[in-house]
Amino acid sequence: MGNGQGVGGIYIAGHRGMVGSAIRRALESAGEANVLSATSKDLDLRNATAVDEFLAANRPTQVYLAAAKVGGIQANNAYPAEFIHDNLAIQDNVIHAAWRHGVQRLLFLGSSCIYPRDTKQPMREEVLLTGPLEPTNEPYAIAKVAGIKLCESYNRQYGTDFRSVMPTNLYGPGDNFDLETSHVLPALIRKTHEARVTGAESIPVWGSGRPMREFLHVDDMAAACVHVMNLDRATWQAHTDPRCSHLNVGTGEDLSIGDLARLVADVVGFEGQLAFDPDRPDGTPRKLLDVSRLKGLGWQASIGLREGIEQTYQWYLENPA
Repeated sequence: MGNGQGVGGIYIAGHRGMVGSAIRRALESAGEANVLSATSKDLDLRNATAVDEFLAANRPTQVYLAAAKVGGIQANNAYPAEFIHDNLAIQDNVIHAAWRHGVQRLLFLGSSCIYPRDTKQPMREEVLLTGPLEPTNEPYAIAKVAGIKLCESYNRQYGTDFRSVMPTNLYGPGDNFDLETSHVLPALIRKTHEARVTGAESIPVWGSGRPMREFLHVDDMAAACVHVMNLDRATWQAHTDPRCSHLNVGTGEDLSIGDLARLVADVVGFEGQLAFDPDRPDGTPRKLLDVSRLKGLGWQASIGLREGIEQTYQWYLENPA
């Protein structure tokens, strides 16, 4: 199943996804030749036996756990059982097998939706589990909280070096542009492009346009993941708490959905109207991450939002569905 150079190396779970593929690009550009992967056809991460056998055969030294079932508000509302079940199964199987087979270091990728809906902004890591979650993505968020606590628990009981990073809203090459299951930014890019091509006078935008969101280019996320993975253990432990060990990954800047829609329209060249639909859910009012811990560890984002949207739109044009 593995396509690396035998026993050892770095395993990326979810290497075909937007984040996993970006991590692979980052590793390969840095000269890492022994990158292991397996397609979902070859390895169902929801199958504990299959995951255990894969890690037993390949014995990677590092694991990036980027595999997950993801989607926007509509998908979370439509498939709550799949979002909690599949993500819990993937995380449990990979983390447990990583411990069983001596993985030296694992990095678990979560989501900023783990934080309480109405918590103080920007959100610090310490506010985890201090209030109710946003109802529209609660099943997914609970699964991600469980992933963090799995890593912390294995570290406490078994002395493993399992780390967690919580990204803000991600976008970029390889994103999902399916209007039924995509997140807000790729959905806006597709709707705006199609409106420009067809000459439509307006495009629908879910909600009021008032919620504030932060966006991080996936190549920045990949760079942050590699940076965090390669920190020596003493440095990592000095900047985290055993019972609050995850790190936020973001830009530290946000904008309203309305301003985002106007920026996308400008990049795409659409001159029509934006038709906001207040009957559609807004989701969490604001989601801005405090990224001071990660900056203290020597990393910060470098790709500006307009530049990133321009790159993503170009990728969308070159990769029609």
